[in-house]
Amino acid sequence: MTVAHNSSSGLATHLINGVLAIKPLANFAKRQARSMMIKRAEAIGIDWRGEVQRLRSRGGALAFDPAWEKDLEQIRNPDLVYPDYYLQPFHAYAQGNLSWDAATEVEVATKAVHAQLWPEASAEHTMKLRRNYLSALNTQLAVAPEMILDIGCSVGVTTFALQRAYPQAQLTGIDLSPYFLTVAQYRSRPKANGVETASASEPIRWVHAAAEATGLPDSSFDLVSAFLLLHELPRTATRAILQEARRILRPGGYFAMMDSNPKAEGYVKMPPYVMTLLKSTEPYIDDYFTFDTEQAMVDAGFTRPTRTVTSPRHHTLIAQVQ
Repeated sequence: MTVAHNSSSGLATHLINGVLAIKPLANFAKRQARSMMIKRAEAIGIDWRGEVQRLRSRGGALAFDPAWEKDLEQIRNPDLVYPDYYLQPFHAYAQGNLSWDAATEVEVATKAVHAQLWPEASAEHTMKLRRNYLSALNTQLAVAPEMILDIGCSVGVTTFALQRAYPQAQLTGIDLSPYFLTVAQYRSRPKANGVETASASEPIRWVHAAAEATGLPDSSFDLVSAFLLLHELPRTATRAILQEARRILRPGGYFAMMDSNPKAEGYVKMPPYVMTLLKSTEPYIDDYFTFDTEQAMVDAGFTRPTRTVTSPRHHTLIAQVQ
């Protein structure tokens, strides 16, 4: 859920930020943004409420299966200290990503958000976006990676896509939300609700940690992937994550990111009302759209990244360890 920063409309940006600084108005915008997403989903045949309820109940009779809480405690890192930037009300949730609501709704939300990326709205566009990302990877990577780290992996949708693309690789997914990771781990089980996993030599490893301080060994990965992550970060965190990626990548390894393209026409010409709604759910979007990500990658020790158009509103940047 992203929105562009239009440098020629500084006054509009200032007014929108002023509105969102007023808490009651910001809360109203968040409710409107959430309502808009649900309506968009249902308009194209996505059973938002049904899909979420089946996941929460794990297909059982209870509204919320208590096994979720047990699994959460197993995956949660009790020593993790959350960075301040993460303790924000992302995506219209008061508790941000640290909640069951966020974790059980993220898949249907992405279907709704990406449904109109291409003509003829479709719930399948979110997977088309990932297929285009994988195509860019296949074009740029000299050899198939054997060790892959998916940072900001959320509930694992992109992690599973990477696993299907590289079934012989060892996949690790890392995220700050233990709720997201718990859903990802559940989804990776055989015959879990509606998820298509791959036959892989090793199961996916799910790690509760910050992407800028993974605790993983030096020079241990061939590919670090960041899919729709950087727009949710202040630039200080992005710089730290790039440095961490450089540390854990092997010589010749790759860092790849797929995210919103600040120069995309759809963002630049986005109506102010829609901009206000979407900015209410993304606290760091202005920082992302005014940040030179490509130069930051070079500053962190990577080659100048190649850029591939991934959708009318997204691009993929891929760089190699210098």
